[in-house]
Amino acid sequence: LAGPAAEAAAGGIGIGIETGALRFSRNDARIPGDTGTDLDVTRLTGEAGGAFVRLDARWHIDDRHSLRVVLAPLEADGTGRLTRRTRFAGATFEPGEAKGTYRFDAYKLTYRYRLADRGRWRWGVGFTALVRDAKIELAQGGTRAKDENVGFVPALHLSGEYALGDRWTAGLDFDGLAGGPGRLLDLAVKVHYELGRDWHVGAGYRTLEGGADTDEVFNFAWLNYALLDIRYRL
Repeated sequence: LAGPAAEAAAGGIGIGIETGALRFSRNDARIPGDTGTDLDVTRLTGEAGGAFVRLDARWHIDDRHSLRVVLAPLEADGTGRLTRRTRFAGATFEPGEAKGTYRFDAYKLTYRYRLADRGRWRWGVGFTALVRDAKIELAQGGTRAKDENVGFVPALHLSGEYALGDRWTAGLDFDGLAGGPGRLLDLAVKVHYELGRDWHVGAGYRTLEGGADTDEVFNFAWLNYALLDIRYRL
């Protein structure tokens, strides 16, 4: 629940921007999933994903019910070396220099129900509908191949906020799904400071892990974010 308690109590609208730097701990792909060659995408794009921006808007319908919309674009590209002949998305790439592009744009809609306060704790539960727009592309000389995928992922939602003092709060935000051909784990932990009645600033860490394993596509990635969060209550 990255928003402060005052925002929820007012039953209003809050907007926020989350930015910082991200790094890949893992990005493994095999396309097609049953006959493609195992590929470490970070050998081409690099482990450092650079800067990121994540936008959200929250509508606190009343003191119990709220909706959140999140726009989280992500793209990394670079040039590296393939260590072996690679079959990817219907094309064959030889060992040597190649360019790689990885995109994972996520669009979320979350419904949250706030539970009764537990002392300094405020908890919320709900569900998230996520639409992903993903792409992996390889290029080498005149050979180019890509796999694009747009899909829907439902996930459970959990949020919590702990009042550290009059102006300080610590919070967590989690969307997750496991089972079937894939999984999604998106967890953020932040500390916020109230600058004034409407402005809040925070910092923290986000980890995003997940992917899919089917006959058509195998891709699992693990990303780590160092973030700054700025929020404004309308």
